[in-house]
Amino acid sequence: MSEPAFPWTASVRVSVGDPRVVSWVEQALRPEASREVPRASADLRRSSDRTLELTISARDSGAMRAALNTYLGWIHLSLETARAAERSG
Repeated sequence: MSEPAFPWTASVRVSVGDPRVVSWVEQALRPEASREVPRASADLRRSSDRTLELTISARDSGAMRAALNTYLGWIHLSLETARAAERSG
């Protein structure tokens, strides 16, 4: 029996009060999630109007750490950008 290609898996659920912001975050991350990366893959989907789910699969712990850090950073940046835009009117 062989090992799965990506045995490490993590799921992140992002819930946001404004459905427009969820859409913006999804649009920002969609191109990145669809890229082919040798040691990791990401699946992005909307589970509701206000919730985005990201599932990362990785070949090893180092690839998982790198992918999680990257995606969490992008999510944070997207949410902070939306907040700043809202504050500025």
